[in-house]
Formats: sequence, structure tokens, C-alpha cells
Amino acid sequence: MALFGTQKETVAKTSRVRTTVVRTKNVVSELQKVAKSYEVSVESLDFNILEVQTFTRMNEENKEGEWELLPADELYQLDEESALLNPFFQIKQMYEVEIFSKNVEEDPYRDFKLAIGANASKCKIYLSIMANSHVKYNRHFEQEFEIMVQKKKLRAGILLNVFDEMMQDVISQVTAYVRVQQEVTYNKNETILIAQGYEPTPTVDDALVLHYDKKQDIDEKTKIDYAQRGFIKDVQKGEVLIEYIKPKKGKAGRDCRGKFLAPTEPHVKNEPKFSVDDTIKVLETEISIQYIANENGYIAFENNTYRLKTDVEIKEISFKTTGSIITGIDSDVSINVAEKDVLKEAIGTGMVVEVTEIDIDGNVGQNAKVTALKANVGGQTHKTATITADNLDINVHKGSAFGKNIHITRLEHGSVDGEFVNIGQALGGKIKAKEINLEVCASHVEATASKYIEIQKLLGSENTFTIDPAVQEDQQVSLLELDKKIGEQKQLLKRTLKELDTQTKLIKESTTAFNDVKKRLINYKKKGIKMPASFVAQYKKFQDMQTAYKELEYTKKTQENELLQLQTQRDSFQDHITQARIINRDRWIGFNEIHFHLVSPKLELVYKPQEGSSEKIFGVVEVAEGEYEIQALKE
Repeated sequence: MALFGTQKETVAKTSRVRTTVVRTKNVVSELQKVAKSYEVSVESLDFNILEVQTFTRMNEENKEGEWELLPADELYQLDEESALLNPFFQIKQMYEVEIFSKNVEEDPYRDFKLAIGANASKCKIYLSIMANSHVKYNRHFEQEFEIMVQKKKLRAGILLNVFDEMMQDVISQVTAYVRVQQEVTYNKNETILIAQGYEPTPTVDDALVLHYDKKQDIDEKTKIDYAQRGFIKDVQKGEVLIEYIKPKKGKAGRDCRGKFLAPTEPHVKNEPKFSVDDTIKVLETEISIQYIANENGYIAFENNTYRLKTDVEIKEISFKTTGSIITGIDSDVSINVAEKDVLKEAIGTGMVVEVTEIDIDGNVGQNAKVTALKANVGGQTHKTATITADNLDINVHKGSAFGKNIHITRLEHGSVDGEFVNIGQALGGKIKAKEINLEVCASHVEATASKYIEIQKLLGSENTFTIDPAVQEDQQVSLLELDKKIGEQKQLLKRTLKELDTQTKLIKESTTAFNDVKKRLINYKKKGIKMPASFVAQYKKFQDMQTAYKELEYTKKTQENELLQLQTQRDSFQDHITQARIINRDRWIGFNEIHFHLVSPKLELVYKPQEGSSEKIFGVVEVAEGEYEIQALKE
């Protein structure tokens, strides 16, 4: 908001100006002339408004109208359409003012600092009472305050008594506040609207907005990730891909100086010159044309036509060629990466790929991350690469793999975390799953399952096969939560039993006295004698004790049942482990270990099959109450 001056001004030490009366349409210009002729500063001058005249005319093309004086009582009755918003309508004001030198020392409002401000179009005018302004009330304050505001408006070139219907309310509100306070110091700026013309509606130039080409807002502090260049522009069904903003001429206005604000003609230079196929629908409104995705996929532009596609075939995904490709696993985008050279990487170092399906013919490089619903890796994964997919197939795996159904042809010291895992040949590595099948197991393999491990052929040693009901993260969380709830429930039951014990003792100690009071009350009732209030109170107190006891008994049973249910849920983990099996279809060779992690009691059982043993199936057996051991079982 622009400010046009303040009430407190510095006065130069100069000779005084003789009072001068002028008639003008530009008060500021007259002040400058007087200041120049007397060789004083403009800031040293003040003026009184003697008369304000408003003139209007219609100045149509090739016909200049005569200026007509508009009566003061008609100023607020100017019609919008025929006058103020008519481009041929003109308005001006003439002012008769009396110019003289300021006398700052005698000015009671020298510390009452006012300023006039406006918005960019000059259609809204604001009065600002500056911070630290100080003023005392006197009986002429309202009238003098209004004069101060009008003079500020004139210095700013703002028309008087036009567009300012709200000003009288502002004058009254400020006056009322000062009158009540008697002496006011403003701690912060106060800004109030005192005039409002007709704000023009801006012209809208046409524009073509490519919404699908999403770009991050980047400032100087933002670190740019050049690896994510948006090689594929993924879209979702219903998403607005492209939007053509239609050109629209704005509406005229008139500012508070009386100037007509004509709208500019819109620029038209972005009209759509492309076509779309049936994967994209077109929706036209009064203000725009929208091109909306009919399905999931990525947007392609071929032969001047936009279309949505789901299948992509590329040679490689690398920093130099595509950058990372992140469309989301629900995007329906499928990628085939065709690089097969064993000395090259199909997925380059540090690349991040997230699509619905991906078929990688070659290798996955260092620190690469691939996420999909379905993934196939025809080459090998680097030891720092991570592959995540519900259905995952890897040829040679050295990195980290996560999923539901995972098949790996050869595991070379990589890690696998899934639900159902099948390994063709395991040459070291860590495996976690519900069920694990190892077709060939060499050495240094750590396999942990919650339900089932089966080895078809054992060729090495130093292997550890473990059954753990809480091997997977969700099961670990469930078990921890159950343990926490069981602990909390035991504490609740303990407190209830303590309260019940206390209540039982109170009742036992009061029973004799209660029976005595009861006999007396029955006797009083038979004889028709009014029962003593103290006896009635004792009787009621004992009844309340019995009620509290029954409530505690009910609470105890409820808490015991809830504890039993929680313990049953926890024991179900133990049931699972007793049904779990580790199976070796081959003979045992070298040093290998079998582990079973019990839940209740919390215990780890270890069994070391003897080399050359043909024992195949192993499980946990309860040999005595609460005592378990690992045993070889029959088919």
C-alpha cells in the first residue's frame, strides 16, 4: 500500500507566507508555486479548504461535451453503468483553498500522525494512524479530524466526497474512541478503508498449462536432485493433464482520482494445436478446456497427439539416460529394461524405480532401489541394491529383497524377507519368511521361518535353520503388543484383588454388628416404633459395602476373562511353533544347527544333527508339562 504523507512534518526556519487564496484543480501544484515564490519548503505550508466543486461531462467520440457543475447532494447518486463505468464519462473537481504558513508549536495535533495510502489500482483508499501517534480530545476534535483527513486526500490527489460514503462512519468511530479515552497513544499502526472506487477485473490472456509436467518449486536453498528428471510423466485416472485457459477481456473500473480504467485486449497465442486419443477426455467450460485422463498410465506425445500408455521399453535406466523413474505401484505402468550385457547395468547406480511391473533383463547396480507389485531380474543384483515386490523373481541375488512370493535362482550372500520364499541354490545369505524352500543349500545360510523350512539337497555346513513365530515384523509387533496388554491386565487384576480383599475384611468385621442392628430394626418395625436414624444409617452403610463387594467380584471375573483371552492369543503363537517343521530331504553333512524359539516359556531350543544322519523331519515336542525339546519326527 502506497503512503502519500504524514501529519507531522518538519518545518524549515523561513519567513512566513502571506495568506493566499487560489482556485485550482491541483492543490499540490499550487503549494509548490507558493513555496517557490517565497523560497520556503512545501512542508512549511498548510491550507484551508474553502470550497469544493465537482464537474462532469460526456466526452464521446468526435464530440466534446460541456462541463456541468454537479450539486453536492448528487455526488453519491452517480449511476454505475451510465456514468462511472462509461468510458466517455469524465469527472473533475475544482478547489478554492487558502494557503498559509504552518504554526507547528500551536498545532494541538502535531503528534497525531496520519497518512493516506492506496492499493495499486488506486481504487481503495486507506487512512493510516501511525504507531506512536498521540492525541488529546477536545470538543472540536470530530470536525478538525475530518478536515485533516480531507486535506490529506487532496495532497494525494483523491477526489473529495466521491466514493467515500463510509468516511463519516470512520470519523465517528475514531472520535468516539478518543472521546472515551480522552488521551490516546496508538501502540501500532491502524489502517482503515475510507474510499472505494470500482476495481477493474483484469484481462485474462490465454495460456496452456501442462499439469502433467510436474515440477518442484526450487529456490536458492533447495538441493536439486538431477537424478529425478521425470523421464515418464505418470498420471492417475481423473487427473487433469492439460488445461487451456481461454482469453477473456476484463471489466472496466474507475479509481478514486476519477480516472477511467479501461481493460486491455487479451493476448491469444497458446491455442491448442494438438489432438488426443480416447484415453484422454476433453471437458470444455466457459473459462477453460481441460484434458483429463481416462485411465492410469503415463502420458506420451507422438505425431502431434497426446495419449496415455502403460508399457515402456527402454535400453537402461541410468543417470545419463532417464534418471530415476517413479510412477507409483498403482500407476499401471509396466517397464521392460532390455540391457542384457553382463558387464553393464540395466538399472544404474543410485537409480530409484517405482512402477506397477518391471522386467529387468540385466543387472541392478549399486545402491539402486526398485519397487513394484511384480518384478523380474534376469541378471544379478549388487550387494547394496534393494528390490521390493509382492511377486519377485531374481536370477542371481546379492542385495536385499522384500516381498510376498519370492523366487531366487541363486542366492549369493544376499538377504531375503518375504512370506513364501523359494531358493534354487543358496550360497550363503539370510532368509526370513513364513515358509522357506531351499532346493540346494550350500554353506553359511541363515534361514528363519515361522512355519516351515524344507531343504531338498544339502551340500554344505555352517548353516542355521530356525523356527521363530515372531520372525516377521508384523508378528513381532503383535507379540510385543500382547505382552504389553497382558502385563497391564495383570496389574489391573492385582489392584482389583487387593480392593476385594480389603472389602471382604470390612464386611467380615462388620457382620456381627450388622446382624444386631438388623434384629433391632425388625423389632422396632413389629412394635410400630420409629427406628433410630443412627441404626438406619448403619444398616444402609453395610448394604453399600455388600453392593461394592458384588461390583468388585464382577470386575474381577471380567478382568480374569480378558486376561485369559489375551493369554490364549499369546499361546496361539506357541501352538504354531509346535506345528512348525524343519525338513531336510538329504543326509546331514558338516556342522549345522536347528533352532526353535518358544514363546511361553520364552526359550530357545537348539539341536545339532549328527553328520551322516538321515533324520529328515524336526519339530518341538512337549516331553513333560512345560518342558519341550526338539525331536526327529516320522513322516
